[in-house]
Amino acid sequence: MIEETGRGKLTLIATPIGNLSDLSPRAVESLGAAEFWIVEDSRISGKLASHLGLKKPMRVLNDHTSHSQVEKYLEELKKGAHAALLTDGGAPAISDPGAILTDLCHEAGVQLEGIPGPSAVVTALMLSGFFAQRFAFLGFLGRKPGSIRGELGAFSDSPLTLVLFESPHRIEVLLKAAHEALGTRRYAICRELTKMHEQVYRGVLPNIPTESEVPRKGEITLVIEGRRKGNAV
Repeated sequence: MIEETGRGKLTLIATPIGNLSDLSPRAVESLGAAEFWIVEDSRISGKLASHLGLKKPMRVLNDHTSHSQVEKYLEELKKGAHAALLTDGGAPAISDPGAILTDLCHEAGVQLEGIPGPSAVVTALMLSGFFAQRFAFLGFLGRKPGSIRGELGAFSDSPLTLVLFESPHRIEVLLKAAHEALGTRRYAICRELTKMHEQVYRGVLPNIPTESEVPRKGEITLVIEGRRKGNAV
């Protein structure tokens, strides 16, 4: 248990990445107990609230939120408010601007609580079938091939399995640059995780799946296997 400080509390709650049935009972209880939600997109979180039969005030925290606005959220918490922090899907504050508020809460002595749950990163690693005792999550890489090669080049001799996010319309660019930076590697395209059209496609760089093999739509998490002994694939 986290020791009570007499101040407000921010509860970080992992929410479904597709299937709403993945929400844990503890998460449901905490979402209901919070006075308001701090969300990435109120439209998406509004669907979750409707599913749960809840009506909660929402504050928006995304890449466009000013630092002064984040400070206002912090002030509410310092005065004793209890808020839930959630992203559009998965774990908040990971590859997510909610980390800014979380950091400020630590510095201000605001109580923090984390409720684990769905994660595209962990789900993709499970489904990939690759050895992932050690892995690195890189989020979204740069948009230009040179930037992608530069970021991935640091892992050219690494045994770490890599996990990335990418738009389905840019997967060819990413896979081509990945081959140029990493050489021949096994990879898994995990698309629409936990949703009706969930798909896991495994291939070997530099091969790129066709549109019929992997439709260029939906959310994609890419897993690239780490360097294996003897460079075997």
